[in-house]
Parts: sequence; structure tokens; C-alpha cells
Amino acid sequence: FLMHDSGIQLLLTHTSLLDKLPIPAQVQTLDLADALDGYSTENPLNQTTPDNLAYVIYTSGSTGKPKGTLLAHHNLMRLFAATEDWFHFNEQDVWTLFHSFAFDFSVWEIFGALLHGGRLVIVPREVTRSPEEFHALLVEQQVTVLNQTPSAFKQLMRVACDSTSALSLQRVIFGGEALDVASLKPWLERFGDQTPQLINMYGITETTVHVSYRPITLADTQTPASPIGEAIPDLSWYVLDADFNPVALGCSGELHIGHAGLARGYHNRAALTAERFVPDPFSSEGGRLYRTGDLARYRAAGTIEYAGRIDHQVKIRGFRIELGEIEARLQAHPAVREVSVLALQGQLAAYLVPTEPDQDQQGLRETLKGQLRAHLPDYMVPTHFIVLDSMPLTANGKLDRKALPAPDASQLQATYSAPQGELEQQLAAIWADVLKLERVGRSDNFFELGGHSLLATQVISRIRQQLDVELSLRYLFEARDLAAFALAAGAGQGNDAPRFIKADRTQPLGLSYAQHRQWFLWQLDPENTAYIIPAALRLRGSLDIAALEHSFSALIARHETLRTTFRQQGEHAVQVIHAPRALTLSVESLPSGQSLEACVQQEMQRPFDLEQGPLLRVRLLNLNTDEHVLILTQHHIVSDGWSMPIMVDELVRLYEGCSQGREVSLTALELQYADYALWQRTWMEAGEQARQLDYWKQQLGDQQPILELPADYPRPVVQSHAGARLAVELEPALIDGLKQVSRQQGVTLFMLLLASFQSMLHRHSGQSDIRVGVPIANRNRAETEGLIGFFVNTQVLRAEFDVHTTFSELLQQVKHTALQAQAHQELPFEQLVEALQPQRSLSHSPLFQVMFNHQSQASADVRALPGLQVEALLPGSYPAQFDLTLNTAEHDGGLSAGLTYATALFDPRTIERMAGHWLALLQAICANAAQRIAEVPMLDRAERQQILHDWNATAADFPSEDCLHSLIEAQVRATPDAPALIFATEQLSYAQLNARANQLAHRLRESGVGPDVLVGICVERSLQLVIGLLAIIKAGGAYVPLDPDYPEDRLAYMMKDSGIGLLLTQAALLERLPVPPQVQSLCLDQHGDWLEGYSTANPVNLSHPLNLAYV
Repeated sequence: FLMHDSGIQLLLTHTSLLDKLPIPAQVQTLDLADALDGYSTENPLNQTTPDNLAYVIYTSGSTGKPKGTLLAHHNLMRLFAATEDWFHFNEQDVWTLFHSFAFDFSVWEIFGALLHGGRLVIVPREVTRSPEEFHALLVEQQVTVLNQTPSAFKQLMRVACDSTSALSLQRVIFGGEALDVASLKPWLERFGDQTPQLINMYGITETTVHVSYRPITLADTQTPASPIGEAIPDLSWYVLDADFNPVALGCSGELHIGHAGLARGYHNRAALTAERFVPDPFSSEGGRLYRTGDLARYRAAGTIEYAGRIDHQVKIRGFRIELGEIEARLQAHPAVREVSVLALQGQLAAYLVPTEPDQDQQGLRETLKGQLRAHLPDYMVPTHFIVLDSMPLTANGKLDRKALPAPDASQLQATYSAPQGELEQQLAAIWADVLKLERVGRSDNFFELGGHSLLATQVISRIRQQLDVELSLRYLFEARDLAAFALAAGAGQGNDAPRFIKADRTQPLGLSYAQHRQWFLWQLDPENTAYIIPAALRLRGSLDIAALEHSFSALIARHETLRTTFRQQGEHAVQVIHAPRALTLSVESLPSGQSLEACVQQEMQRPFDLEQGPLLRVRLLNLNTDEHVLILTQHHIVSDGWSMPIMVDELVRLYEGCSQGREVSLTALELQYADYALWQRTWMEAGEQARQLDYWKQQLGDQQPILELPADYPRPVVQSHAGARLAVELEPALIDGLKQVSRQQGVTLFMLLLASFQSMLHRHSGQSDIRVGVPIANRNRAETEGLIGFFVNTQVLRAEFDVHTTFSELLQQVKHTALQAQAHQELPFEQLVEALQPQRSLSHSPLFQVMFNHQSQASADVRALPGLQVEALLPGSYPAQFDLTLNTAEHDGGLSAGLTYATALFDPRTIERMAGHWLALLQAICANAAQRIAEVPMLDRAERQQILHDWNATAADFPSEDCLHSLIEAQVRATPDAPALIFATEQLSYAQLNARANQLAHRLRESGVGPDVLVGICVERSLQLVIGLLAIIKAGGAYVPLDPDYPEDRLAYMMKDSGIGLLLTQAALLERLPVPPQVQSLCLDQHGDWLEGYSTANPVNLSHPLNLAYV
């Protein structure tokens, strides 16, 4: 295929290859061993310009056929000129030709050595497959410049780190596939990061080998990112979304490359060229951009990190592979009905659904492997073949790749219609009680009256308590009005949960699941202050300290949790409820020399002793006669966010009564937290735990991805809880718009805000599976609504994205997920973690790393106290339990927001940008909820200027009028006797190499080779390989590398597709090459001095820098 597609007319090869090469009839072959007697050793007359082709390299194609990339001389010339200031290669350098010459990394190896007068050691193929032998060669030849794919280097690294032999390496340059920087840690710890210097160079064939430059240091191994650094100076690059809008700093998008390095396009593939080489919207000179298909994200100072492939194209051992090409071959087999190929941990896995269910699976695997080997290179044959009954699908009917098994308010009541029947009347009364309305009609909608998720939970719990009916929360969302909801409630099932009973206080009292988790964490680190709930109030006016003391004493007597401690009793932890006793407030003065803020902060950061207590601390600071500060701190094990409004409300009511000398009657509590803990364990252990756990296992699956937000600093080995908070202001018009969209979409504001947050995380991380922790009140039993205690549970809410997902679609997905989560909210988070067994690490939280916390209930806002002005004091620090938390709260028709973040990971400016992007998403949602999330622009004007212009001012000069071979000829004149090539025991100096290449170039000129004439070359590793490549370029042609190890039909396609008329090869290869009839072949291993008589002088240069150099 390669010979046919390229259209070569001449093939340089070896006689040994001729028999096995599928050489077309029209292709002339030239055996490199043929006598060149009579050919001049002078440089041929240069007939090439820098714009002429230098080579045509074929890479894997998505349609099942390879595509030839057209590269000119100037592409390669500017590559070395633009990187000169980084490398300063010279004649003292020793290089290796390690890679296949059909892989464009070889272009850098071959000409990097020869253009700078260095020595090129051609590595025998068998040595490339033996890390031990290759290491010995590096030592023996004193190699200084090593180019490696990360996969190959990992094998070499194991040998080098254990060896006592000294290497001479100065630089190790990585390319060909994504670099896992963390894997380099053993090397860097052994050899350091300066000698040799490790350099990651991202690159693509279509942009001439390399695109970027990034030295690697030991500090880089602390992050999972794959940094590719900064662009080569004469290139521009942009990270763009689907509409060619620049993405924000830290967000993922497709990497586009522009300016000097771009290839002409694809040979004979005009449509594909137009698809991948697109007009540059940021250029005023009609420039082009190459769409790489790679995901990337901007980091600080314009550097970029690689984030994976957008499409099905992957790299295995440095070879770029279109999985579609493999799938097309497998799908062509009659025994295969469906197929999908994935890249898993550096290996290919083929998932098959056979045509016949009774097919012999082992026989099918062997048959398919044989078919692939006959048509594809070895690196494209999957390691694993997994036979399935059917392919798993998502809810949208798409292939679910993740599921493939691993190998082995009242004013809205414009018209009132009274409830009809007893059930409607009972439900109307429950709605009115929860919503604090005087009446509810049968045509009223719960959410239009001001309902939200938490209030909906209260409705369901009251129905359970009062009507003994168990209903799913979704019925409330799906019912258009009270009447429709009553129909659903009438068909509801009976409540099968056990009733609450009073726990026997004479027996040891067990902990709830949530308390047990807190007890465990406290035992691990008693000094940890991440789970302290603080509050500080400035009180101005006449404070009745005795009334305040009495109020706290009554509150502590009322709620057992406020007088509870914990201890270990044998194998079990128990809670100890102490008898009520009066609280004595000691009025303290502000410590000398300490600011109020420091004093409050110190108290809020003081750890609790869960065994000794108390777990509610009350401290009163006297600033002057009429000004005090009340500091309250609780441990999370006895309280939660829902509890705070309860405490504030009851404390205010008690204080009002005490200060006025009257009794206060609070509604009696039917049970205490210890009773709930007993009920919870009884119910969950009776089978409810297993039912809910089954749901969560199915919902979250076996794989628990880590959310990899672009952080500013390496993640600490042990998670730091040091944090900070950024307040985010939402304009009233935006809040109104969000509420309107919520009503139109049939979702709550909580759901909309969660979906927007997940969208922002998706855009920043580039990940399609976004999991966010969400605290849930877990007060779905009416009896628990008035208790102070630790009820809150944490759920993991998952959202899945693709490039087509609209916000409207995401809202319905989030709505479904949230309602299902509400129906399974009692399963303790810690039990979910134990069941899923994610990879545990002290560096991050399990199952999720970011949280969304929305307060839609009445918050613990400060209520008026008789004779006092009350002001809440904000904490000076914000512990970060997670990488990032978005906190939102509804209040008085408004909405407040803030981002709490781990300062060990993020710089404040990064969080400010993130907040701006979230607001941009919210604005876009209000404008058009039907638009694709991937297409929403998030950058402000300053970011666009920075990314599009400031970071792309990369103009640089290079010898644009010179051709590749001209510079090599200059090197020959400078160092004629320096060694240029080494293979086994053979060696050529620069003068000898140039003379032989010149003779062959003159011979090629006789065969019609000139500017932009493609010449195939299929040669085993040898001196003849480099001589042939250089001769083709000197003659003015462009070489098309044909790897002898490729299957025959692939080689035939490349010859035909490229349109070569000449093939350089070797005699042994010619016998097996599928050379088309029209292709002339020339064996390079002919006996004797077959080029004698041809001049050794440099041929007259016929080339221009824009001519092709290779394809």
C-alpha cells in the first residue's frame, strides 16, 4: 500500500529484501550494494529548494489505511535552528539511531547528528530489543545524546540504575508518547537531573518531529501531570474548544499547532488535509493550524501539559495508532459481529462479540491474531482478546467503555382550588406546615411555592410518620401539582422501616456510623482541627450574663449530645451521656498584646478531647462594659450544619424568656441522638444496608477516578488541611436568571448549581467522569428534625460528559442522579468506601476530591437578642477538608457563594480565575441552557490576550534559504575526517559518507529523481540506510521510509498511495517486497564498487526549502 499510495518510482533497498518486498511493476529498484563505479563522489549539483519535499512518512489512519505526511526541507531545517539555543549540539556529540526510520523520531536522530558534525551509531535491531545490550552499547560508544520513547527508556532505566558502568549521556530526549514523569524518579534519584538532563519534547509527524521543550527535574516527579513545557520558538500553539475559542488557564482543550513546522498536508488525501490543517483564526497572514487531536491545558507562564487523546488515536511504545484501523480489520472478519479496541496501561485490548455464540473462543483469538499480523505491524496487534456476549451501552445507547471488563412561596397561588378528599387534605396540611404557608391548593406546585430538596425530604418524612406510607422523592418532582402527588401517594407502599424506640441508658450506648467514623479519625490524629464547627458573635449592648448561662444550661440539658463524651470499651466505642449540670460562664478579658482576631482564631483551632469533653465550648470575652464576643465551638461528632439553626433558635428563645423573667416552653423531644444511633444500626443491619450498597456499587462502578484539577503545587504526600476561602459575588440579575432556568427545567436551584460546578470541573480537568461529594442532611425521619447531632452523610454524585452534552441534558442527568441518591441516602459514606475499596492514599480523600455544599434551609443567621446588637465574626482561616469546595447558600431571596480551597495545591489567582469561569458558565446557562457545555466560552478579555498573543510572540530567525543537505555539506567541509556513521565494525567519516551519498545521488538523478519526486527506501539498519536517505535528498527528492518489518499489504499500499516510481532497497528484501510493476527498484547492497564512475562531488542543488524532504 505504501509503495502504491506514495507513487514512488524508485526504491533503494538491499538485494536480500527484494524477494519479500511487494514492489509494484512500475517501481524501479536500486540495490544499494550494486556497483557505483564511475559515479562521482562529489556533491551532486543542488537542484532542490527548501520548499521541496524531503520525506514522506506514513502514520496510522482512522479509515483503516495509513496516511502519508508531506514534509519539506525547510521543515527540518527550522527545527534544528529554532532549538539551537536549548541544545548547542556539536561535533563532540555521539548519537544513536535507535528507532525505525519509518518513525519520524529517526529524522531527529539521523540529521541531528549529521547536521552538527556528531557521530551517529546505528543500533542493530536485536540490540534495540535488549536493554542490557543497548546499555552496553551506550557505555562502549560513549553516547552523549539519547532519544527515547518513555516505554523504551523505562526498560533501559532498570538496567542503568543497577549497573556500575558509567554512562556518558549529556541529554536524554523523550518523545513519541506521553511521559509519566513520576516513573523517572528512580533514575533522577540515582543520576540527578543535570547530567544527563532529561527533556520531554512533545511532537507530531505533521508538525515535524518536535513541538515543545521541557527539562524534567526531581520535583516534577511529585505530580501525576505530563508537562510538555513551552513551544519551540518559531511555533505557535493554542488550546481551543470545539468552536476554536481559547480555553481558560488550567482548562482542557484540543491542542492546535501553527507556523513554521507544519507539513504540507497528507499525500493524496485532500479532504483529510482540509480537516486537520485548518485556517488560523488568530493569524492575519492566512496561516494554518494543525489540529492535533491531543488534549492539553495551559499552566503558568504559557507552558502546557499533555492531558490525553481526544479521539481513538493512541500511542503504544511511541507508535501512533488509530484504534479504528485495528477495529476495521477485526470487523472485516466474518466471525466478528462487534468489536472495540482500547489502550490499557500501554497494551491494546480487543473486545469482541462473535457472530456465533458457540464460537470456540480460543480458536477465534488465534485466528484474529493471525489475520492482524498479516496486515498490521506487531505493535498494532492487541495483547488481549476478550469475548463478550454483548457490548455494554450507556443510557444514551453509546458504547460504555468504562463498563468493559478489565483484562483477566404563597404569592404564586393566584387561584385557589381547595384539596378534595381526605388524602389531599392531609398532604396539603403537610405541605403548608413545611413551606410555612397558610394554605395549599390542589393545583399548586410544591417547588413553585418555594420548595427545595431539603424541604421535599421533610415532606416525605412527615408522610412516612403521619400516614405510614413510603414514597420516593421523585414523585414530588414528577407531580405537576398536589392533586397529581396525591394520586402517587395513594398508591404508595407501607413504611417497612422499624419504629424508633428509646435506647436502654443502663446499657452501653453504641455510636452511629457517622460518629464511629469521627471517633476513628480522632484516634488517628487527636490534634486535628478540621472537624470543628466554629461560631463567633460580637454582642453590643447590655448583656445579661446570668440569662445567657441559664440558656446554655437549659440547652445542654435538653440535648444529650451536648453532654456526651466517648470512650473505647473493649472492641467497641461507646458514648457516655453525662447528667445535666449548670454552665458557668467565666468572663475573660482579651489577653494582653493579642488581637481579637487572633484570640478568636486560637480558640477555633483548639483541639477537642473526645474522651474528656466537653464537646461544646462556650467562651465569653469582655471587650468593654457594653461589648462582648461570644465564641462557640463544637466537635462535628455531636453536631452538624442542620443543628446550628436549631441551636441558635432555641438559645435565642431561652435567652429572651430568661432575660424577661418568664418560662419558655420548647416542644418536647420524642427521642435523643442515642436512640437514633440504635435505630440506624438496627434498620441497616436488617437488610437495608445491602439494598442501598447494591445501588451505590452499580452507580459508581468498579473504577474510582481521581479528579485531576490543574494544581499550582505538587500534591503533598500527606493531605494538608490548610485552606483559604474566596467569596464569589453573584449579581441579582444572575440569581433571578438561575431561578428562572430552574423552574423551566423542572429542577431545584441545588441541582442547577451542582450541574454548573460539575461542568466547570469538567472543563478544567478535561475528564468526562466527574464525581463530587455532596453533604446530605440525612434528616428524612420527622423525629430527627429537631435534634442537635451528627446526622449529615456524604454522597458521591456522578455526572458524565461528552463533547455533545448540553446543559439541559446535564440538568436532567443530575436531577435523576440526585433523586436516586436521596432514595439511598442512609448508607454511611464510610461503609461505601470500605465496600468499593478505592486505592487509598494519605494525599487525598477517597471517592471524591471536591465538594459542593448548598444551604437551602433556614441558616443559622444571627437573630435579634433583647437589648443587643449582634454581629457574626467571620473566621480568619478556613480548614480545607478537600481540594476544593463550592459553598452556596440561599437567603432572603438571594444567593451567596464561596470557594474554599487547599492552599497546599492552589494559588489564590488560580481560584479567582476558576470562580470567574464558573460565573461565565452560569451566565451562559441563563442565556441558553440548550447549548453544548464544551462550547461555552469562559475566558475574559485579559485571558484571551494573554493566551492568544502574549504567549505566542515566538518569532525567530532560521536559515530559511538553505536545504537540509546543504548544511550537511557545510558540516563535511568543517569536519571531513570526523566519524559520522558507525554500524557494528563499520565506520564512515563525514567525507566518506558525503562521497558515497553523492555518488548515489548522481545515480538517482539519472533515474529522474529531482525536486518533490518521492523515492521509497526499504533497507535494513546499516550504513546504506543513512547513505540512501542522504542521497535521495541530495538528488532533490523526498524519501518515503518503508519499514521492512511491515506486512506486505501495508508496504504495497504505501508504495501505491505515495506514487513512488523508484525504490531503494536491498537484494534480500527485494525478493519479498510487493513492489508494484511500475516501480523501479535499486538495491543498495550490490557487490563491488557499483557506483564507480559516478562523481563524488556534491550534486548541483536543485532544491528549494519548500520542497519536500520526506513523507
